Amino acid sequence: MNIKIGFLCGTMAMLMTSCAPSSHHPQTSDLGFEDSFVSDVIGVSEKHLSADYWIDKLTIRNVIMSAQDIQTFNETNTAQDPSLYDIESQPSTLSKDELISRIRSISNVPKFPRIFTDGTPVTDIDFARYEDALNLDAIHPTNPVKFALTVRRTSIRTYPTSDLLFSENADDRDIERFQESVLFPGDALAVLHESNDGKWVLVQSYNYIAWAPVEDIAMGSREQVFKYANSDTFLIITGDKVSTVYNPEVAKVSELQLDMGTKIPLSRPESLQHNLYGQNPYLSHMVLLPIRNDDGSLDFKHALIARKDDVHVGYLPFTQENILKQSFKFLGERYGWGHRFNGRDCTGFVSEVYKSFGIKLPRNSGDQGRSEIGINARYDKDALRQDKIDRLKQGQPGDLIYIPGHVMMLLGHSDGKPYVIHDVHGMGYLQADGTLYKGILNGVSVTPLLPLQSNPEHSYLDRASTIKTIK
Repeated sequence: MNIKIGFLCGTMAMLMTSCAPSSHHPQTSDLGFEDSFVSDVIGVSEKHLSADYWIDKLTIRNVIMSAQDIQTFNETNTAQDPSLYDIESQPSTLSKDELISRIRSISNVPKFPRIFTDGTPVTDIDFARYEDALNLDAIHPTNPVKFALTVRRTSIRTYPTSDLLFSENADDRDIERFQESVLFPGDALAVLHESNDGKWVLVQSYNYIAWAPVEDIAMGSREQVFKYANSDTFLIITGDKVSTVYNPEVAKVSELQLDMGTKIPLSRPESLQHNLYGQNPYLSHMVLLPIRNDDGSLDFKHALIARKDDVHVGYLPFTQENILKQSFKFLGERYGWGHRFNGRDCTGFVSEVYKSFGIKLPRNSGDQGRSEIGINARYDKDALRQDKIDRLKQGQPGDLIYIPGHVMMLLGHSDGKPYVIHDVHGMGYLQADGTLYKGILNGVSVTPLLPLQSNPEHSYLDRASTIKTIK
């Protein structure tokens, strides 16, 4: 199992050539003042930033896969793909060698120098402290596997520490090297090991292994955890972020943030039908959320999610129109390496869109691109550019385009040219005089594909290794 932070998402600059920035007409309010559309992204005008613009171009409106098809799709992929895991079938124990192997699949001293936020070098003494935190001496010949549910959105880390580490030559503090990913409320986990201070645990989710804060998970029996996770009556969060309704009685489930793709069981017992925390729940969906008791054990509390909020009873129908609608709900969200800044990165973006339909994907772009999931067009370094262009002409909204360290989602074609939506850090393009313009995107962005350059000699399309259709 090789889970490297470097594959989470691309941070390379985008170099774009050809056309000049579009001229944009300001929108004028009824009060007479304007809000001009201003962009330094070549080839993008205001129309490209509307989901409706791309939806209007659709020629296929049917359901791509049914809910049953998707369940079978997930089961097949989990059985075949080494970066997806069937948590429920995890063994009851791990041997010493097995456990150490899992720890070392994520926790290793980096080969390159690191600095703290203030620029102070991270020393060998610091790394010795992180290594000591792994608590390897406490590993026995046989080690129990426990189970838990996540109770709130929480970061998972390379080592059991909240220390922030950055590359030695980092110009900013956007890419934090111990940040791996996040867990969302209700995620089912196998708990494999504990840090030496007892504040962190090594957890395995369906597509990742890393260290989670103990305070953000609740320990339960295998039966408890998977009865909850496998509920067949549930609500799916279909907005970018939704919060439970405020209640004055149970802070743990009051105004709790739930991100796109989060699955929450519906539960409306007769005794609570007309009064929950002093509020009539008829205007809301009543759901059941996991909470952590003071002793760390798992319990459940009811909560409300307003019917006005962007949610869906059961998974969304898997259609091209819904793919476009879901992707645009993230437009403009701040890029977050490993889901930092309460956002997400390139693979998190596409994964959460597809989770709206119940589709599970590997966590990292490298694993996603290499996987046999879906229908894949593969290209080696000598592949003809025209072959990729021809494939894109036949592409459908939602197709995923992989280059080293990054993934983009195809929106469709505008004026005969392919456009993508992606969560991306850096931007640059060659200006008319051949000089490099350096800018920043740092968010979920719409861009043309063909002009993007990794460097003056190689385009994104040149480096594309896989174009994937999920079906």
